[in-house]
Amino acid sequence: MIYKRFMSTVMASTLGSLAAGSVAVAQDDGGRGLEIAIEAERRDSGFGDFTSEMTMVLRNRHGEESTREIRNRTLEVLDDGDKTLVIFDRPRDVQGTALLSFSHRIGSDDQWLYLPALRRVKRIASNNKAGPFMGSEFAYEDISSQEVEKYSDYRFVSEEDLDGTPTFVVERVPVDENSGYTRQLVWFDQVEYRVMKVDFYDRRNVLMKTLSYAGYQQYEGRYWRADQMDMVNHQTGKSTTLMWRNFDFGTGLSDRDFDQNSLRRAR
Repeated sequence: MIYKRFMSTVMASTLGSLAAGSVAVAQDDGGRGLEIAIEAERRDSGFGDFTSEMTMVLRNRHGEESTREIRNRTLEVLDDGDKTLVIFDRPRDVQGTALLSFSHRIGSDDQWLYLPALRRVKRIASNNKAGPFMGSEFAYEDISSQEVEKYSDYRFVSEEDLDGTPTFVVERVPVDENSGYTRQLVWFDQVEYRVMKVDFYDRRNVLMKTLSYAGYQQYEGRYWRADQMDMVNHQTGKSTTLMWRNFDFGTGLSDRDFDQNSLRRAR
């Protein structure tokens, strides 16, 4: 891909400008789009680890809802993607179900799902990561952390006012050939470089889903997390809302909290 061929050169020159405290405005749209993505990632680097809780609300096309209570643990990994453990607490039929994700900057992510009813750990195959996660409108690939290297052909599209917030709009193309998406449009706010919205286009290049972020809060004086994420599937009429709470940073998590045994002992 084009991104991989010129990544080392662009990263060196771009990070030099970022160290000076600003993002250089490139002349070509591809360079500017990549710089915006790198700056967004840079601003969220260094958090170490955090835990949180969330409520997942599933809605069918008729508006009928079902609710799940979930815990999340995340560990930042130097020079690679994050490790994440998602644990379902309620309702009873999903209690104890857990997903372990090892995101990677290069290559396919590793994901394992523990099913307590079967008492077994199931590895999520690369060609299945476009499938829905636990019946939600989030795919398995959406659950992983979104490192810059996971996408190629970054292209700056425009500047746009999004509900009163000035944003940069950037198009990115997934590197993974098993991705369920041909491309994504991402709205970054121009002040903090937080992701405000993502449009996902399916393998036919038709708009499939939109993810919207709301209620951003700042933690540790630096790290921004949204209180709410809404994923709407335009093709099925279904939607999923994640409502986040109780973020706690620097809890002392380590690699031992993210091995496959942690799936079985998650409570």
